[in-house]
This record gives sequence, structure tokens and C-alpha cells, in this order.
Amino acid sequence: MASYDIVIIGGAIMGASAAYFLREEGFAGSIAVVERDPQFANSATTLSAASIRQQFSIPENIRLSRFTLDLFRDLKQRFGPEADIGFRENGYLILAGQEGLPILEANYAVQIDEGADVVLERPEALQQRFPWLSCEGLSAGTYGRSGEGWFDAHALLGLFRKALRQMNVELIKDEVVSLEHRDSKITSVTLAQGGQVETGMVINAAGPNAGCVAALADLPLPVEPRKRSVFVFEAQDRFEDMPLMVDPSGVWVRPEGAVYITGGAEHEHDELAADPQDFDPDWNLFEEIIWPSLAARVPAFEAIRPGRAWAGHYDFNTLDQNAVIGPHPEVTNFLFANGFSGHGLQQAPAVGKALAELIVHGDYRTIDCSPFSYQRIIEERPFRELNVI
Repeated sequence: MASYDIVIIGGAIMGASAAYFLREEGFAGSIAVVERDPQFANSATTLSAASIRQQFSIPENIRLSRFTLDLFRDLKQRFGPEADIGFRENGYLILAGQEGLPILEANYAVQIDEGADVVLERPEALQQRFPWLSCEGLSAGTYGRSGEGWFDAHALLGLFRKALRQMNVELIKDEVVSLEHRDSKITSVTLAQGGQVETGMVINAAGPNAGCVAALADLPLPVEPRKRSVFVFEAQDRFEDMPLMVDPSGVWVRPEGAVYITGGAEHEHDELAADPQDFDPDWNLFEEIIWPSLAARVPAFEAIRPGRAWAGHYDFNTLDQNAVIGPHPEVTNFLFANGFSGHGLQQAPAVGKALAELIVHGDYRTIDCSPFSYQRIIEERPFRELNVI
């Protein structure tokens, strides 16, 4: 029977980051990363809008994303002179109506305390900064002047996966179908094709499938897939200064080369888990909510040409739309890296670093992730992130 010291379930950005930083922190044992879709055709990593921000409502989420920002700026030193993920630092612009103003102001205060380069501006200042913007119905907006933007998720994942091949990490194409545990420890995993594999530790990095993986160990985890559609469109006007703009309706938009991409507002239909096999874009959402919202906020978008679209899944935490990080308090060799609800890609390197520190050194050293622990799931005690996009 094959045996590994650590088996990581899920080989996209979360699992790859955990393996990478385990080696960087000095873990010398054997590591296997199990991924059922090594082309990542249906991965949350590669189907996301691939963006990074500091505009969160709690300090810990800001710190996680700032770690990744520092990694972006150190990319060539870490991965080599050819490393490039096309990071475009155009910022985020999060808009609020009168009802949303108190939350926007509270979030802004947290961001400033954490050193984020964010400004809060009233409609007059926003109009002056972004002449293409209609400020009707707005009370204010927060704009990230630096440290926010978007990038190539495929390229980032490729850098980590390539590095793992040089770090003596086994990359296995397979699916975990069962977990065996004895005396409050996971002792083995069973693979659909590869049979039973002994292990000393399991890291759940299974993205939208994380709840199902936890259930294999009889551990409840309120994480399930939520479908998110992304639509491409052309417009006659090009706004090179456009950040990733989030309307009070929840609709977001940003430039992407010669076109724009947009999405959001799924909260209108977000009560039930998505079918894991459903990757069909919701064109009704585009026609009924997204396009009208875009046209109202950016008048130049009244006349656009819709293009292609795609859909992916968030690993949605139904308790508080926030991450679950670290070991189970009883099954202590089962670790979680789940439930990021849309911001997992930008936080994965920091989470990989945190888990590696915990495993190798016994504690979190760079960022304290204990507020994200599984204990709050047991106690049904939300640690809520208010700025979910």
C-alpha cells in the first residue's frame, strides 16, 4: 500500500500553495496532491474573475490578501525571471447607496487601520475622478489606489504547479472516494483509481467540493457550490482608468483587454446549492439585472455587444461567507482550507503559508488564522465577512 505523510485533496491554487509552502518551511516528509481535474477545466481557480483586493470588512482577510500582493511583487525572485501573471493594478471601486453607507464607512475604517491605500469619496469627487460614471443614487464609494486589481489565474497556478514538480511533491490524477479514521485520526484515503493510500495527515483543499470531502470523514462543513456567471461584452468606449467597479446592486464590471467582463447579483437567486455539473451561464441574469444596472451606472454601456460567457462555482460557506482554516479540534490530522466564498484565489498563498507554519512549527507565525478555525462551525458562531463580491 502506498503511503504519504500528507495527502492534499485538491490540486488547484489552494492545494498547490499548501504543498509549496510546506516545502519552503522545511517539511521533508512525503506529500501527495490529489486532483481529479488536472486540466482545471471546471476549477474555481481558473473560472474565477481572478482579482485581488484589500477592501474587506475584517482585518484578517485584508492581511491574507496583502500577503499575496507581496508575493505578486516578488514573483520573479520567487519563481524566476520569466514569471509573469499579467497583474493589472487598476484598483477596486466599491459604490454604496444611502442604505449601504454605514457599512461602507465601517469597512473603510478597518481598511485604513490595516494600512490599505484606499480613499472614500463622495459623489462629486467620484464624478471628477471617473467622468464616465453616473453617480445617481450614490452616497459614496471607496477606491483602492494601489494594491488591487486583476491577474491571470492560469499563469499563477502554473507557476505553483511547475515549482511543485521540482520540490519532490507527487501530483496524482485521481479522486478521493473515502477516508478511513481510527481513534480520532485519519489513517488512509481511498482513491477511485489508485486504491487505498495510508497517510498521516489530510488537507481539505477541495474548493466547492469541500463539504463532500469533509463528509467522507463524517465531519459537517457548511460549504457548498454556488454558481457564478461571467459575461464578456464589447463597447465603443474604452475606459483605460476603469477599476473593477462594484455597483450597489452587486453587479461588477472591469476591462479585460479590448473587451469588458461583468457579473454579480446572483444573490437574487442564491438560496440553494448549485448542481456541481451545472456550468451553463445564466443569461437571464445578464438580460434582466446585469445589463440594466451597467447602463444606469455607466451610460456608455447602454449600447454594448454581448459576447461569450462562462460559469464557475464558489466554495460558499453558508454560515458566514468566510474561510475555515486549520485542524478539526477532535480529528486533529484533518485540516481545512475551505469556504472562501469568492476570495480564495487571492488568499490561497497566504493560507498555504499559514498551514505550512502550523504543521512544521506548531503555530501561525506570519498571519494568525485562528479566528477562521473550525470551532466556530461547531458553535454556530459566525465570523462574518460583509464585503463579499
